[in-house]
Amino acid sequence: QLQLVESGGGLVQPGGSLRLSCAASGFTLSYYAIGWFRQAPGKEREGVSCISRSGGSTTYADSVKGRFTISRDNAKNTVYLQMNSLKAEDTSIYYCAAYSTSVQGQCVISPRRYAYWGQGTQVTVSS
Repeated sequence: QLQLVESGGGLVQPGGSLRLSCAASGFTLSYYAIGWFRQAPGKEREGVSCISRSGGSTTYADSVKGRFTISRDNAKNTVYLQMNSLKAEDTSIYYCAAYSTSVQGQCVISPRRYAYWGQGTQVTVSS
């Protein structure tokens, strides 16, 4: 059974850091592009970042550029989102998602492209 499980969320003060992990089971992650999304109460789901199958191409939302870094370790079947300089407006539930693709060097950040989703992990930035 294909499954994605996020971890690493929590409460952090403004300016702090968190690293989210997305562990895949039931499939080989290297055949999939992976994205991170977030959704705050009353708001639409927003694409945060994505990484290609090879890891050689990444995309970031303007709101997180320079602060967040996505990476993947295909040997561990895990994708990470390092979040630095966190702001109150980063507070949200963060989801990882995957889609199968034959293209190794590209990813798209539109939620519609993604077929598999995790359950999410809460990130709260507050003093």
